[in-house]
Amino acid sequence: MPDSVRELEITPVAGPVRGSIRPPGSKSITNRALVCAALAEGQSTLDGALVSEDTQVMVDSLERLGIAVVADWPARRLTVTGCGGRIPAAEAELFVGNSGTTIRFLAAVAALGHGSYRLDGVPRMRQRPIGDLITALRQLGVEAKAESPGDCPPVLLKANGLRGGQVTVRGDVSSQFLSGLLLASPCARTPVEIRVDGTLVSLPYVTMTLDVMRAFGVSVIDEGHEQFNIAAPSQYQPRTYSIEPDASAASYFWAAAAITGGQVRVDGLSLDSLQGDVRFCDLLVQMGCRVEYAGDGTTLIGAPQQGSNLKGINANMNAISDTVPTLAVVALFAEGPTTIRGVAHIRHKETDRIGDLATELRKLGAEVETFDDGLRITPGKLRAARLETYQDHRMAMSLALAGLRQPGVVILDPGCTAKTYPDYFRDLERLVRP
Repeated sequence: MPDSVRELEITPVAGPVRGSIRPPGSKSITNRALVCAALAEGQSTLDGALVSEDTQVMVDSLERLGIAVVADWPARRLTVTGCGGRIPAAEAELFVGNSGTTIRFLAAVAALGHGSYRLDGVPRMRQRPIGDLITALRQLGVEAKAESPGDCPPVLLKANGLRGGQVTVRGDVSSQFLSGLLLASPCARTPVEIRVDGTLVSLPYVTMTLDVMRAFGVSVIDEGHEQFNIAAPSQYQPRTYSIEPDASAASYFWAAAAITGGQVRVDGLSLDSLQGDVRFCDLLVQMGCRVEYAGDGTTLIGAPQQGSNLKGINANMNAISDTVPTLAVVALFAEGPTTIRGVAHIRHKETDRIGDLATELRKLGAEVETFDDGLRITPGKLRAARLETYQDHRMAMSLALAGLRQPGVVILDPGCTAKTYPDYFRDLERLVRP
């Protein structure tokens, strides 16, 4: 989507959406694999990597830390020459855009270095708390501080490597804090014991971190998701690694089938996926859809009559919180209210995905009640609306789906999808109007 496109009106479809699509590679897996490859001893190749702002700022930041990355973006291939757990650069200024994974993972990775490192991003990044990770890094011997009010970035590190030992991290704000510590800990001087304080949010993403680490030769002892023991110093092993399609991105296409009474197959994703967001389909089944899982793809079959048979549900979406905006838009087309709980942490994403999402759903005619940890959406008569996206890729991609049924839906700043899915609107158009 060119930066010159300031708004985009979505054209409704004439009937059920039917087709198949393969979304680009998973952002979450790409950035985890990049870190493991960067810390390995030797050369790794990542195939199927996501081309997006989030992955590009990760690659740029790794290069600034002295790690060689050859990016063949057209081929979606990244070749990484790892540093063997020894950060080459003695100082670096890292610009992470609005990539939460990048700043949280690389704050921990940069702490392995010996020198001074500063991580900063766009203005919204300076509003996203990172104090819990800073506190954890201090427990591991790093001189670290957040320079904005509320313990928000920029992050300044004066590091002499991670010494190892016991560390406690809160689990109720972002699982990325824990994932960053897990990724860096094998390169500490002594073993690391990470204890989780409170309920761990987005558990599937931690499981994903452990799976990617294991693929690069490092295993972690997980004691009931309350304590993680990492042998250190350990060595990541280089390898060729294939990245599966992004399940969060797939949710938009499954939702298109749900709200139009169509049928969409997402290639490359199955129940064996590393990504918990594949389970988004289970919620659509509760609403009245059907799902067919196969080894090489997942097909969502919408309720007939363009989704008019969808039913509102109650859903705890703590484990698949990136798909909250998607389900919220599907809820506009259901009979009865849909209640989403367990996602207080999404208020600290690229935008407040509870409060700001509620504002935009009301523009579309819904009655929305918000809670600290979620929202209740009661459908109303749909109407045309100009929808703000708050520089949040997931707001843009999900809200656009309303325009498949309702004329006059305009998405403002559609180019913000470049953060994780630059070709989203082109792919959506190809699917709904093949």
